[in-house]
Amino acid sequence: MTHTTTPRRDSPVRSRSATETTSGVARLYPTKHDLPEANRREAVGLLNQRLAECIDLQTQCKQAHWNVKGPSFIALHKLFDEINAAVEEYVDLIAERVVQLGGIAEGTVGVVVERSTLIDYPLALSTGAEHVAALSDALAAFGRTARLGITRSPRSAARRGSASRR
Repeated sequence: MTHTTTPRRDSPVRSRSATETTSGVARLYPTKHDLPEANRREAVGLLNQRLAECIDLQTQCKQAHWNVKGPSFIALHKLFDEINAAVEEYVDLIAERVVQLGGIAEGTVGVVVERSTLIDYPLALSTGAEHVAALSDALAAFGRTARLGITRSPRSAARRGSASRR
């Protein structure tokens, strides 16, 4: 029997950290988008940060879905799957928006691990109430980071600037 191995890279490619991502995007591809390049760069960085957190949230939904036990199993199993499906739509929308702005959607597991600011999902949970509480916390944390990202967005900054000139 022949055993083949995948060759390793001589020097691993390092992902950019969350700070590098939100402050600077390595490369933008040409696009017909009318946003100034500086705004597109900032938006791509912010969106890639949200993408990492949204993918993390999606895996937390599946963790709850797979591991819930107890008298409410069927209802919660279905609910967690429905939440996962909704989060998956957001993952896709965010990633596609990054590309529309000329960026690269950075959604690998390594990037998610490095960038997500969500608290790790507790692996030892089993009851419905425990999973509901943990997933509710994760959803709330994601909502908070999304709102903070909106206040840092180029459009929000432009609005704040025009409001201060009045």
